Amino acid sequence: MEVNIKQALKMFFSKSSFEMIYFEAFANALDADATEFNINISLSNYRELHNLVVTLSDNGVGFNDVRFGKFSKLFDVEEQSHKGLGRLVYLCYFDKVEVKSVFDNSKQRVFEFNEAFDKDCTITEIEPTLNGSIFRMSGFTGERLGKNDYINPHYIKKTLLENFYMKFYKAKLAGKQISVYIKTTIGGSCVEDTINTVELPNFQIKPLGAQTDLFNKIELYYNVREVAPKDSNVITALAIDERSHKIDIIAGENLPSGYEMIFLLMSESFQGSVDGARINLSIPNSDLSTIKFIFRNAIAEVVKEQFPQIERNNKSKEKYLNDTYPHLSGYFENNDIGYSSLSDVLKKAQDNFFRDQKEILGAKELNDDQFEKSLDLSARALAEYILFRQNVIKRMRALNAKNKEADIHNLIVPKSSEFKDENIITDLYNNNVWIFDDKFMSYYMVLSEAEMSKVINVITQGEVKDNDDDRPDITLFFSENPQIENAKVDVVVVELKRLGISAEQNSIVEFQLDTRTQRLAEYYGNRVQRMWFYGIVDFDDRYRKHLINNGFKPLFSNGEMYFRSKSVYLDLDMKQSVIQNAYILDYKAMVEDADSRNSTFLKILRERFKTNHTK
Repeated sequence: MEVNIKQALKMFFSKSSFEMIYFEAFANALDADATEFNINISLSNYRELHNLVVTLSDNGVGFNDVRFGKFSKLFDVEEQSHKGLGRLVYLCYFDKVEVKSVFDNSKQRVFEFNEAFDKDCTITEIEPTLNGSIFRMSGFTGERLGKNDYINPHYIKKTLLENFYMKFYKAKLAGKQISVYIKTTIGGSCVEDTINTVELPNFQIKPLGAQTDLFNKIELYYNVREVAPKDSNVITALAIDERSHKIDIIAGENLPSGYEMIFLLMSESFQGSVDGARINLSIPNSDLSTIKFIFRNAIAEVVKEQFPQIERNNKSKEKYLNDTYPHLSGYFENNDIGYSSLSDVLKKAQDNFFRDQKEILGAKELNDDQFEKSLDLSARALAEYILFRQNVIKRMRALNAKNKEADIHNLIVPKSSEFKDENIITDLYNNNVWIFDDKFMSYYMVLSEAEMSKVINVITQGEVKDNDDDRPDITLFFSENPQIENAKVDVVVVELKRLGISAEQNSIVEFQLDTRTQRLAEYYGNRVQRMWFYGIVDFDDRYRKHLINNGFKPLFSNGEMYFRSKSVYLDLDMKQSVIQNAYILDYKAMVEDADSRNSTFLKILRERFKTNHTK
C-alpha cells in the first residue's frame, strides 16, 4: 500500500468508535451493489474479549481487480462522498482481518489485511457460484469495547439506521430491497435482529424555505408513528454524503415513550461536511448552531401540527418552568421546551435575562420602553431572590432530629462567616435571618467567628456547656456596628437546640435570658437598646405552663410560638435598661411561618409575570 497504514491509523482514527466497523463494511458492501449484508459476532464471555470474532459478509460483486486495486490504495475514490479511508478502522480493533471474496462468479481472492498489507493475495478458480465477500476479524486489541451495546444486535440495528436511513429509504423508493441480518452469540446465548427496506415507513417531506443565507434549500424528511414503549426510538440527523450524521436535537430526558420519531435534515450545502474518518462534522460551530436552531424549530412545528398529545406534554413542561422559575417567564424559547435539556433551556433563558439587565444598567438615560423594562427586570431580580429563599426553606424542612445544631445554624448563616452592610447584595444569599422576620434583612453585620467566640464566652460565663463544640449554638446580628462610641444598636440573638432533645433541657434557654441580656449590654458598653431573642426548642406541657407563668403569651403561628417583651435593667437604680423581645418557638414555627410569608411574595410575583406573559 502506498501510504503507511500504521501512521494513517494514528492520524485519522485516533478517536474512532467500535461501531464504525459496521458502518464502513456496510457502506463498502452497498458500493459493491450488495443487497444482503450479514453481521455475525461470537464471544465466549465479556471477560475474554481476546476471543471476540466479528464476521461481516455481503453478496456484492466482490473484489475484482478494479475494486481490489482501489482497496489497496488509500484515498483512491471515484466520488466526493467517499473518503478512501474507512477500511483502516478494522485495524483499530483487530490484529487480523481475513478476507475471502468471490468475483466474476468463478474466482476467489483471499488475502489478509493488516498493518503490513502490501497487495499480497491469492486468486484461485472455483466452481461457478454467487459473488460476495467475507471479512473475518479476530485478535481483538483492546482491553474493553467501550460499551457492550456495540455487540448487541438491537443496538447495531438502531445505529445502522441512524447512519444509513437515507440510503435505505432511497433504495426503497427505487424498488430495491436491502436486507441486513445481525446475529450475536455470547456464551452460547444467541440474539438476532434484522433490517429490511420493505418494512421502512415512508417519509413526509417538509420544505423549510429560505431560512438563512448560509445554506441552499433545506428539507426535513420525517416519520413519526406510535409504537410499543419498548420500541421507542428517536433519530435526528443531518443527511451528508448519502449517510446520516447524528446530532443531538432532542435531549435524552425528553425522549417520548411510545413513539418512533425519525427526523433527517437535508441540504446540498451539507455535502462533504465531515472529516476524512467520518467521525466529526467539519461545519463551523456558528453555522452548526444555526442548523440546530432550524432543525429544532422544524421538529417543533411538525409535532404541533400532527401530534397534539406530544405538544400537550410539552405545554405542561412549559407551565412547570414558568411556575418554578417565574423570574424567567417570557425568556424561555418555546420551541426548545420538550426538545433541549432542562439545563440548556434554563441557561439560555438566564443568559437572555442577563443580557437585558446589562443593556439597562449600561444605559445613561432610559426612554419610556427602557424604563418599563427596568421595572420588569427589577421585579424579576426580586423573584429570583424569593425563589432562593424558598429553596432554603425546602432544605430546612428536610432536616430532622438526627441533624446537629450546626446544620441548622449553617442554613441561617454559615459558621465562621462575617457579613457587613457594604456587601449586602452578595450577603443576602448567605444571611438568612429573614427566616424570623423580614425586617432583619437590613441588619448591619454578623460577627466573625473569632469575635463571636469572645462574646459567647462572656455571656455564657458560668453556664454548664454540653453542646457538640462545648458552647451554645448562638448567632448574633447587629443593626449597627456595636464598637462605635455612642452608637445605639439592636441585636438579634438566635439560639438553637438540637431537634429531639427533651423540653427540660430546652427550658434553660428562657432561664438564661436576663443574664445574657445584661452581659451582652455590658460587653458593648451599654450601646444595646433592644434585643430580639429567638430560642428554637421542643415543647411539652410542663414547659408551656412555665412560659405562661412567666409572662409569655402564645402567638398565632403555623407551629408553636410564645412571646414576651419586657425591660431588663442593667443597674439597681433602674436608670439603664434593654428592651428584651423574646420568642420561644419550635422548629416548625420557624420554617412554616417563613414559608407563609415567602409564598405570599412569590404568588404576587408569579401573577405579575403571568399577566405580562399573556399580553
